Amino acid sequence: MKLSLLSILLGLGMAAPQVYGLAKPTAFAATVRKFPRNLMAGYFLMALGTLWFLWLVKLEPIADFAAIKPHMMVVFGAIGLGTCIFVQDFLAVRGLAIVLLLLAKLMVDTGRPHLGESPWVLLIQAWAYVFVVAGIWFTVSPWRLRDLLDWATANEQRVKVGSGLRLAFALLVVVLGLTAFRAM
Repeated sequence: MKLSLLSILLGLGMAAPQVYGLAKPTAFAATVRKFPRNLMAGYFLMALGTLWFLWLVKLEPIADFAAIKPHMMVVFGAIGLGTCIFVQDFLAVRGLAIVLLLLAKLMVDTGRPHLGESPWVLLIQAWAYVFVVAGIWFTVSPWRLRDLLDWATANEQRVKVGSGLRLAFALLVVVLGLTAFRAM
């Protein structure tokens, strides 16, 4: 994937919920507060994370694992399915953590070849490492996301300010994808 396309997709994906947060802060806050224990979101994110991870394992060319790769695929798939069945508490947060880690890998892998071409690539790389830290932190203690979301949506002012700041960042990433990363 080209860095320009990834930046545009990331920016638009981040911008959409922020527009909703600015337009309807009360409804946005109520939806956000329900996320950590939302089983349907958890199933979706765990399935997405598991399938994405299995795809990456399948593509991995390391010869040391070639003989056991089919067994690894079965075990990892079973872990993803088993998590959906046996670890339903904060499943959405755990699924989000996995997706954040995999998204960070995509961001770093896509941006790494272009590090010398533009200093703006560091913004995408730094954002990826924020995702890594968040993914690890929310995996270890998923209730922290619930607490963070409760704090961020405690009142309408916080929702609007947070949504505004995230929207500005998302638009910056889209603009970078359309300009500085256009040839990358």
